[in-house]
Amino acid sequence: MGGISIWQLLIIVVIVVLLFGTKKLRGIGGDLGSAVKGFKKAMSDEDASAKSTEKDADFDTKSIDQAKVDAAAEAEAKKEKEQG
Repeated sequence: MGGISIWQLLIIVVIVVLLFGTKKLRGIGGDLGSAVKGFKKAMSDEDASAKSTEKDADFDTKSIDQAKVDAAAEAEAKKEKEQG
């Protein structure tokens, strides 16, 4: 009760085929298949690029603590250069 029987599904399929025609439905199916294939390929390419060891930037990434230490060292070197 409340479910769709096989006969109801068959009637819906016949109506859809009569409305759109087999060529148009085949084209829609091909387009949908191409879209799914492209999506899967893009997802696998993204996973492969995430696993690669190539850097996205031209500089080394540092933690905030390391950046503070480097900034302090640069400031100290600049101060020594000004004094001597």
